[in-house]
Formats: sequence, structure tokens, C-alpha cells
Amino acid sequence: MKRRKFLARGATLAMGVTAPIAAAKASEKATSRSPILTIAHITDVHIRPEENIPNRAIDWLRVVKIHKPDFYLNGGDSIHDASYDEVSRERTLEQWEAWDQFRAEIKDSKVYSCIGNHDPWWDAPAKEDEMYGKPYVVRRLNIPAPYYSFDEKGWHFIILDGNHEGISLGEEQMKWLEDDLASLPSNTPTLIMSHFPITSITNALVGGQHSDHKELKTLFYKHKDKVRVCLSGHQHLLDRAWYNDVHYFCNGALSGFWWGDGDDQSAGKQYYLETPPGFAILKLYSDGTVENEYFPMV
Repeated sequence: MKRRKFLARGATLAMGVTAPIAAAKASEKATSRSPILTIAHITDVHIRPEENIPNRAIDWLRVVKIHKPDFYLNGGDSIHDASYDEVSRERTLEQWEAWDQFRAEIKDSKVYSCIGNHDPWWDAPAKEDEMYGKPYVVRRLNIPAPYYSFDEKGWHFIILDGNHEGISLGEEQMKWLEDDLASLPSNTPTLIMSHFPITSITNALVGGQHSDHKELKTLFYKHKDKVRVCLSGHQHLLDRAWYNDVHYFCNGALSGFWWGDGDDQSAGKQYYLETPPGFAILKLYSDGTVENEYFPMV
């Protein structure tokens, strides 16, 4: 999985240490046809104010911008953590302020986010507190709801919230997803983003996969003329799976080893289980095909 380029039509070796900038230019010539959308997928930024992390993250975001994406998909865990016990209001706020600094770098771009498990503050003094739970995260990420959908240039996009019991959608959201897919015209290419992987290889290593993956698999097969690709983060690992003609891409983490040195220096700085920090660029085509390329940042 080291420095690897994931395409829907196969995996090929990515370029070396200087890949992010060089590949941004080279990839423009890689195909004779043009995508209708170019999208940046960043996930697990885990931003916090210490260790110069906001500036480090912004420097890397500037590399993402070189690809000139039409918009950004943010896969959750935007802040380092507000979810554990005894996280204070002040600590939660300073993390979101660091996120605002990061987001300002692309203030003129559309960013569609989902909620990660570390984003909500659960240790508020009361559930009525304005900062408690997911509604506050929805406000800070400037998204319409914990889960939602939208359309761009003939593609349909669905953003899910897996922060329910057992890492699942829950009954209400599952019904919403069924209705949303059923409402689409036949052969509408659809991309689904979740924080937690729906189907993955890395689940065998670290867990973290949707517990309702069988139900989702069945639903996707019912709409196999529509569902093309599912994106996720959470694992901080890079993998791809393909099942029933749906591509599942787990696209690492911008923070890598949570902005630390890494768990194995022989693999590389900031690596986690042999996966480098990075981001993905997706190219979507009018016929429903997709290319997903991961750009390591170290």
C-alpha cells in the first residue's frame, strides 16, 4: 500500500517523494478523455493547535489545491478529538478555531463534510448545551444536516453519518438512504462518502467498519445501476475493495499518525501501519467510471 495509486481500472505505482506536485501536472496527460469532475478527498485532518499543526496542515492543503479540484470532500475527524471524557469546552473551541484557520485556506471552495467520531463534544454539562453533540458539529462544518445528498454535473453524492450504535446508520437514516436512492433516475452515477468504511480490507487489521455493511451491500445491489463508489476514512489506512461492481476506497489520513512521528520509522515519518499521510484526487466521468489516486505527503 506504500505510495500507491488506486484507479477503478487497476492499481499502479505512484511517483516518488516529490509526487504530489509532479503528479498533479502529469496526471492531466494520463487520459485522452476529460473527467466532468475533479474532486479532492481529504479525511482525518485531526487538527489541533499544538506542534505547529495548523501551519503544517495548511502547507499540505496548498499541495491539494494544485490539483484544482471542483470541490472538496472532507471525510470527518476534522478536529483532533472532542469525544473523550473530560474534554473541556475551551479545548473543544480551540480545536475548532484551528479548523477554521485550516478551512480559510480554501474559503472560496465548496467543502462537503461528514461527521467523524472524534468531532462531537459529548462531555458538555447538559444535552441542552449549544455545543453538545452533533448539531454543533453541523454548524461548525457548515453542512445542512448530519447526513444529506446533493448533485453536481450529473453525479449524485450522498454523505452519511455512521455515528450510531455499533457504527451504523440507524433506522431513520437507513430509510432516508433507501428513499434517496429510489428517487434517482436509472443509471445516475452515485458516490457515497462515510467516515467509517462500509466494506474494507483494513477492518481485519483495526476494525472500524460499519456493522450494517450487509444491509448496505444489499441496498447497493438493488441500485447497482447507480452506486459506483464509496469513500471513507477513519482507519488512517489505505485500501481498496471491489464488490458487486462498487469500488470502496479508504483513503488514508491527512494527519497520518495523528501528526506524530509514526509507529514504525523504518516505514517512514508519520506512517501508520505502512500507510503514509496523504489525500486522494478523484476523477469522475460522464459514463459513471471513476479514478481514485492517493498522493502521499512524505
